[in-house]
Amino acid sequence: MQPCPCGRERPYDECCGPYIRGEAVPATAEDLMRSRYTAYAIEEVEYLLETHDPTRLKSKDKGAIARAAASTKWHELKVIRTEGGGPDDEHGKVLFEAKYTVNGRPAALRELSVFRRIDGRWFYVTDEKETGQTVKREGPKTGRNEPCPCGSGKKYKQCHGR
Repeated sequence: MQPCPCGRERPYDECCGPYIRGEAVPATAEDLMRSRYTAYAIEEVEYLLETHDPTRLKSKDKGAIARAAASTKWHELKVIRTEGGGPDDEHGKVLFEAKYTVNGRPAALRELSVFRRIDGRWFYVTDEKETGQTVKREGPKTGRNEPCPCGSGKKYKQCHGR
């Protein structure tokens, strides 16, 4: 059987297929996010429109979504974390990373998707900026005129300090 593109290591017909065919509804925001990823991967534009928050759908162009889906090859989905979005919640967020190729160029998308439940069904609302974490340098800072730590023999400013 064909594996599901969403990365759950289950056959498509037992994973996202029933959602996309309208035979079942996703129970969680993560289920909806994974099925929407799969819909992009297999170019199921109608499902993407059906699962988009209807109050925000006016701005979505079906042709543009179809062109974007057709020009993109999705390779891998990794769910990093979820906030809410369970079977009993009304709102949820899913942070994910997806690897893809568009026009022959590899790329990655990191998105915090926002979902809400309307009349018992989950809908995609928007993406939100992820709140960053402060990164603290562990070692001393390399000066611009010091040798580059990569071992090239060049000054840092002429190598990795650009």
